[in-house]
Amino acid sequence: MDRVKLLAARYRAATERPYFATALYALSILPSADVPTMGVDRHWRCYVSPDFVAATPVPELAAVWIHEVAHLLRDHHTRADGLPASDQRDRLRVNIAQDCEINDDLLADRLPLPSNRLEPRLFQLPSGRLFEEYVSHLPPQTRIVDCGSGAHGHPSPWDVGDGPARLGPVEAEALRRHTAEAMRAHLRARGVLPAGWQRWADQVLEPSVDWRRLLAGAVREAVAWAGGAIDYTYQRPSRRTAALRGVVLPSLRRPLPRVAIVIDTSGSMGEPELATALAEVTGVLREVGIRGNRVTVLACDADVHAVSQVTAAEQVTLTGGGGTDMRVGITTALAARDRPNVVIVLTDGHTPWPAEPTSCRIIAALIGSAPPEPPTWVETIHIPL
Repeated sequence: MDRVKLLAARYRAATERPYFATALYALSILPSADVPTMGVDRHWRCYVSPDFVAATPVPELAAVWIHEVAHLLRDHHTRADGLPASDQRDRLRVNIAQDCEINDDLLADRLPLPSNRLEPRLFQLPSGRLFEEYVSHLPPQTRIVDCGSGAHGHPSPWDVGDGPARLGPVEAEALRRHTAEAMRAHLRARGVLPAGWQRWADQVLEPSVDWRRLLAGAVREAVAWAGGAIDYTYQRPSRRTAALRGVVLPSLRRPLPRVAIVIDTSGSMGEPELATALAEVTGVLREVGIRGNRVTVLACDADVHAVSQVTAAEQVTLTGGGGTDMRVGITTALAARDRPNVVIVLTDGHTPWPAEPTSCRIIAALIGSAPPEPPTWVETIHIPL
């Protein structure tokens, strides 16, 4: 395989669309004579046909790189698992619908996709829709399209299974969030981004919970901050003090709460639950003010595995996979030198809770449908998947 040409195409894609760079370089390359063109699996491995590389110009090859990574960024294999069983069985139709979802955005971005590309207008369908909307409207197909198990979710003949260079679900979610943040930064700087990618970035980054409302009642200082009010303090005298001989005036301050977030990383928390938890971390950081010394994140199953002071969700370290006991995470958070004013527990609810109320406000954010309820003294909110 002409590896130099393939890597040159990836470099071109990353240079011209820099917000994709980290995701593109996270893909590991596996040459395969079985794959028709290029395909990906759910572990971020990219299978490449040597014949396809030889026959495709570098600009088109760069566009195909972005097409394939888009399947993974948009989490197509997980979304395909949520389709009705009748649609799931027809992976060809699912893959074509996914290509339609991706390609209309890439064409709007003026990427030179190959001439045999699939797009909604070929089927008299409107552009700008999700593949779930396209599937049922596609006519029967005979054309073979296979972007791999990272797209339609079914194993492909060339998949290496549990082989080398696997990327886990937590790393994959961190890549999605990093790419979404990079897209937002690009949009602010350049003001141009296809509408489909704008929508995707918003969905990845926006939390479900109104953390401003919840944090407002955490402590009296938090109420003053969240409501826009201010408190007086003599710790830093007012600048007007110098004009009044013998009088010390207090200055005004806008206090912020100290927050600890305990994330359930036990075996019962799957990829969708962890992705939802990371989205809520972004919401908390935004409302606390993105202060590194204000938000502490603890990854906990039956033990605390990682404690991080973070300013962005991609800095969170999530390890675990064992049993579940959020009491350990709560206890560790409260034992910290900078004791938090509020502890937020992101969990599916399958955990024991402290037997008695703590001196700190506890908010349980329960992820998923019909989770077990915590004790009545724990403030509970529900986050649907």
